[in-house]
Amino acid sequence: MRINRRPWALAVAPLALALLTATGCESTSSAPATAKPTAAPSTSTSAARTVARVCANPAAGPAKAPAGAVTVDPKVVGDLAAKTKNSPANTTFWLKPGTHRLEKDRYAQVIPKKGDRYLGAPGAVLDGRKVNQYAFTGNAADVTIRYLTVQGFVAPQDEGVVNHDSADGWVIEDATIQKNSGAGLMAGARQQVRADCLRDNGQYGMNAYKGDGRITGLVVEGNEITGNNTGDWERRKEGCGCTGGIKFWEVNGADISGNWVHDNRGAGLWADTNNNDFRIENNVIEANDGAALIYETSYNAVIRDNTIRRNNWVEGRKAADGGDNFPYATVYLSESGGEPRIKARTDRIEIYRNVLEDNWSGITLWENADRFCNSPANTSSGDCTLLVKKTASCAKPAIAKAPLYSDCRWKTQRVDIHDNRFVLDESVVKCTEMCDRMAVLSNYGTYPDWSPYKGEQVADAITEKQHNRWHDNVYVGPWKFVAEDQSRVLDFGQWQAAPYQQDKGSTLDLQAGG
Repeated sequence: MRINRRPWALAVAPLALALLTATGCESTSSAPATAKPTAAPSTSTSAARTVARVCANPAAGPAKAPAGAVTVDPKVVGDLAAKTKNSPANTTFWLKPGTHRLEKDRYAQVIPKKGDRYLGAPGAVLDGRKVNQYAFTGNAADVTIRYLTVQGFVAPQDEGVVNHDSADGWVIEDATIQKNSGAGLMAGARQQVRADCLRDNGQYGMNAYKGDGRITGLVVEGNEITGNNTGDWERRKEGCGCTGGIKFWEVNGADISGNWVHDNRGAGLWADTNNNDFRIENNVIEANDGAALIYETSYNAVIRDNTIRRNNWVEGRKAADGGDNFPYATVYLSESGGEPRIKARTDRIEIYRNVLEDNWSGITLWENADRFCNSPANTSSGDCTLLVKKTASCAKPAIAKAPLYSDCRWKTQRVDIHDNRFVLDESVVKCTEMCDRMAVLSNYGTYPDWSPYKGEQVADAITEKQHNRWHDNVYVGPWKFVAEDQSRVLDFGQWQAAPYQQDKGSTLDLQAGG
């Protein structure tokens, strides 16, 4: 599996580095870099929304075996795998209360057949005992897992414990997947992940990646996703971009709704590389070390009616205290935008009716001038935009002319940010600056030497020509605004005035809180 390096590592171009050196930026916070919030009740500024407290109140499975089900005995080691192997497709298995174990071999996993159903009784646990790598593997479609706790498996980096091979049509519902290495869960097409507790897994709660094709029709609804990336992978592999509550890769069509995404080490939700047609709505995303949401080199999304609070305190503060003045934000769009030529339920990225409260900064729209298809600076190595079939096409001299000049770029364009409420109380976040920014910007293009995007072309485009708009928002607190490049910090009046003309119909109340 390929690894995508963290895009922010390339955020500061040589010109911006020179500006950093000249300004001598110092620590901006009154709290240590390790200061971290915890999920807590909202103030009156947040929309009232019930969180999915799945981990504390898991649904109970059937106390007796359903009619026709095969009973699995926890006293018999390997009973689940053996009975699965010896039963026909479309069998229902009922796991009795107790701790179920596989044989003591790292590859002693369960391999379902098409249509198999696994139902856990109250107290049923499948435990890998830090011996087995995977719980459920194989390519069988339409498998269901309900009411079962899966824990203690040791999948390698980027691999998952449940649905390891990203088979299609799986339903994982009312399950607890916790304390595993790697990802608790992988995803296939038409997968439904509902009312699950994805907790304290080593890398991801779920890694939505399918090596042999794109994932379509993914539903992630009503789950609690918390405490993931216990392995602290960004520290172990700096710039790996391989952490978070959930990571999505090349997913075409996803509904992410009603989830409580909190206290993950890294980003809460991260869509990375050629995702398209996402609806992210009615979630509570809070107290994650990094951004609440990253949407990167991807297309067409609706982000609405979410409560987003107290995110990015750890990573934002760490960057600021290290002298980095890039506007690290709680909602970060990196080389992502609306594209009418790619079929979806929308032809833009629309962010509206959200409440963002006491996060480290707000929304940043970013486009790296040096990152494009076939560029060495493209951290999604080998991937091209969805508008160009062959990566090698994006080369000189053709890339300097239409249509490749436009189509070889993942563009941050057609982003519409409106009717949101942005609240910042610096006494809550414990900061004095660098935590108060909204931004639309790029770097000065320099690389590679054959790039047709050198200079300020991309910065001018993302700021003034690519239809990125803020309007009709409410701001409470000492907000500042960054436009074109990270050295250009504006007040609200400058942000609204020419040439930027942003936030028409919006209001700003400098009083913090409230």
